[in-house]
Amino acid sequence: MSRTQTAAVRVRKIGAGDPRDVEDEVAVEEPLEIRVAHGEGGTDHPLVLTMRTPGYDPELAAGFLFYEGIVRGREDLIRVEPVTARAAEEEGNRIRVILREGLTPELSHAVRSFYTTSACGVCGKTSLDSLWARTPPPIRGQAPRVPAKTLAAMPDTLQREQAVFGKTGGLHAAALFGGNGRLLVLREDVGRHNAVDKVLGQRLLADALPLGDHLLLVSGRASFEILQKAVLAGIPFVAAVGAPSSLAVDVAREFGVTLVGFLRGESFNVYAGAERVVD
Repeated sequence: MSRTQTAAVRVRKIGAGDPRDVEDEVAVEEPLEIRVAHGEGGTDHPLVLTMRTPGYDPELAAGFLFYEGIVRGREDLIRVEPVTARAAEEEGNRIRVILREGLTPELSHAVRSFYTTSACGVCGKTSLDSLWARTPPPIRGQAPRVPAKTLAAMPDTLQREQAVFGKTGGLHAAALFGGNGRLLVLREDVGRHNAVDKVLGQRLLADALPLGDHLLLVSGRASFEILQKAVLAGIPFVAAVGAPSSLAVDVAREFGVTLVGFLRGESFNVYAGAERVVD
């Protein structure tokens, strides 16, 4: 399988003039098997299989395990490494996370929730209660305070830095900004939740959580899962180019997160935490 993030395909373009066959680029989508071992020398076991765009796989694995509550910080991880392929089609598509000795998380819940979170496995007050049960880091007051003009410029920064999207038009992006509008981390993926996991995994591996002075920007809509990931990482400010869901708004208001939607130029909606947006 390809180890690049794009693949060349032949397409027939139909529009003005005669149809013509040309070469185009599409985003690569491949499976990634995440395996978990307890301690050095421990036997690794498959945890989950997800479809993703290759690249930053250790970050994706670390971010996924953080979101599922399997790890709480960098100290829970000994190493994240590729697994030797059993066949050519598995090359680069299996990764092992070695957990510290003595860490015994309930892994079966993670497998179940991976398949249910994007459907109807969570809802309403039950979702909020379960998030409180995870004891997320507290969100600090009004920090960061972001000028509206700074906020309005972030989608353009995001789009300029989306190298693979620029070639294919087929990837989601998530980016971490400082309160001053400076881009810190950007990741792309065919899965919007994967893109967020890659960003948070990068910060986890850098031992830089929680993220109390940062802003998370996503290229699509803001769902419950994205707000949940932000809360667990201590992020006080989430913005989306698209719309939020009703449960995302509930999470933002419950946990003190500023939530901005329809961020397109100087026009946007603030659904929660308007005190952090400076006119």
